[in-house]
Amino acid sequence: MDKPALRSLLRERRALIKPESHGLSRPTRQGRRAPGLSQAQIDQILHRAPDTYGRLESGRYPNPPADLLQDVARLLGMNEQEWVALWRYCLGQDPPFPLHSQSGEEIPGVWQEAVDGIAHMAYATDRSWNLLAHNQPWTTMFPGGRVPQNTMRWMTLDPAARETLTDWEHAWAPLVLPQLRAALAADPTDQTLAQIEKEVLADPLAAGIYNRSSAYFHLDGDERPLNHASLGPGWVTMCAAQPVAAPGARLIILVFHAGEKRRHTRAPMLRAKVQ
Repeated sequence: MDKPALRSLLRERRALIKPESHGLSRPTRQGRRAPGLSQAQIDQILHRAPDTYGRLESGRYPNPPADLLQDVARLLGMNEQEWVALWRYCLGQDPPFPLHSQSGEEIPGVWQEAVDGIAHMAYATDRSWNLLAHNQPWTTMFPGGRVPQNTMRWMTLDPAARETLTDWEHAWAPLVLPQLRAALAADPTDQTLAQIEKEVLADPLAAGIYNRSSAYFHLDGDERPLNHASLGPGWVTMCAAQPVAAPGARLIILVFHAGEKRRHTRAPMLRAKVQ
């Protein structure tokens, strides 16, 4: 537990919440009073025992439960980055779930400009693989420039994808479909992914691969065969990243090299040079 950092985070957020916004008044006792909600008022709002919040803010609450952290974070108006910081300062680990149900459904608009500035094919999706942003090089990968609105549905079900993703049955589907399974296991309420799963199970070829899949694979760093609509046959290496403020959203950069011959089984790892 990082008590100084925890105390600073909670005090700063607490100071921004006006008691009047919750039907409460500021204490009238003499003496210097900190701005925002008092510790006792937070206990009152959250229906917690006296000094529950005080113990949390001061670092006297070892292993606070997830529901308390969630209630406090939402009351104090934390964003996803502050939510992660709260868990790290309290428990030394990342939270097991996002703070807000809509997290991962949107990213700041500047991401389109950032994606446009990437020379390689690049796109960004939300947590359900709905397309949020993409650049022109990625558009050229598709016949007629017709980009899919949901990349998971395209990769798993679109007949055109099985032409673009070379050797789809062996080189792509066994790695893509476990991602769908893992995402639904993490959030069974995702209606978009649940519908894709339903369609996958109705597809004889995809269903067989899906039902045999168990382990979670990610394409990050892997090189796979691809039939580019403009550049022809080649191999593409996937680079995957996540916008910090949008848990579950992803940025995918596709490094394409034309030619029949594969460059390597896995891209070499980069390590910092320590002096």
